[in-house]
Amino acid sequence: MMNIKRCKFNPIVTCKDVVPSSRDFEVIGAFNPGAALYKGEIVLAMRVAERFKDNNDGHIKIPVIDGQSAALKTVDLDKEDDRYDFSDSRVIKEKDSCCDFVYLTSMSHVRLARSTDGVNFKIEDKPFIFPENRYESFGIEDPRITEIDGSYFITYSSVSQYGIVTSLAVTSDFKDYKKLGNIFETENKDVVIFPEKINGRYFALNRPVSKSTGDPVIWISESYDLLHWGNHRILACTRKGHWDSEKIGAGIPPVKTDRGWLELYHGVDDQGHYSMGALLLDVNCPSRIIARSEKPLLDPRMDYETGGFFSNVVFPCGAVKKHEKLYIYYGISDNSIGLAAAALEDILSTLG
Repeated sequence: MMNIKRCKFNPIVTCKDVVPSSRDFEVIGAFNPGAALYKGEIVLAMRVAERFKDNNDGHIKIPVIDGQSAALKTVDLDKEDDRYDFSDSRVIKEKDSCCDFVYLTSMSHVRLARSTDGVNFKIEDKPFIFPENRYESFGIEDPRITEIDGSYFITYSSVSQYGIVTSLAVTSDFKDYKKLGNIFETENKDVVIFPEKINGRYFALNRPVSKSTGDPVIWISESYDLLHWGNHRILACTRKGHWDSEKIGAGIPPVKTDRGWLELYHGVDDQGHYSMGALLLDVNCPSRIIARSEKPLLDPRMDYETGGFFSNVVFPCGAVKKHEKLYIYYGISDNSIGLAAAALEDILSTLG
């Protein structure tokens, strides 16, 4: 039987634990963290969402990065302006536009948190990666971390008027970083990189979204330099009647085991509930699936998971090995962070 335990202190990070990056902002979410081991500490790269505090005068102020100067600017909209739809607190839509949204009401950046025990985290006061170019003008979201030969590669979603692209940054010390550019074009997200070359190539899981047909599903791609990706193929599809019937996406960077690559991914059912399951991929040919979860390993059932800014969400983004267990860090309902732990063998036992 699967033995996965939620931390009794969940949620281990909430927006109340995070200092706003500006006195004009309030933090409305700290969630979807990438995770890594660095010099005896567990480092989380969290998505921190902020919005302007003062939005009570019939107007709404929207934070946007100027793509040329990298300066933060304010877009001020009158809530009585009938060109816009303000019904969704997360996004602002233009009524006559085919776009999903024209503005986000908040802007996200990447903030670091550090812990020696994996449970109690000290959160840095300042952003680690902040949006600064035209592809990041609405914010940067959902980082994942992969260590390769002492370098920590961070994938994240960059959001702007041009859509959502996947960008890549690298750090060796979690103090300084270098942005390497956009590695997947619109609309693509949930990108996780394998932690080593396989037969001379790097591999990444990703989730492009078609605007015409088909569900959002997991693809696999190859690269020789981590920057230029090709040979894109579908890896795993949605399954009607299952817990992952509507869409799926990669969660944590794959973990190498003696049975293959273990990938913990998220799936969405027909009620919009986000749960976590597992894929087992061939160690030498990761485009081949060996096994897949029939039932979720973790689904939203605790009060802190079934409520929140976007309810019923368990969204795995990072994991580290600690005390012969896998510590899994997951986003909770777009507002906080949870921890669940399980022995690798227990997870693998669910896959036959």
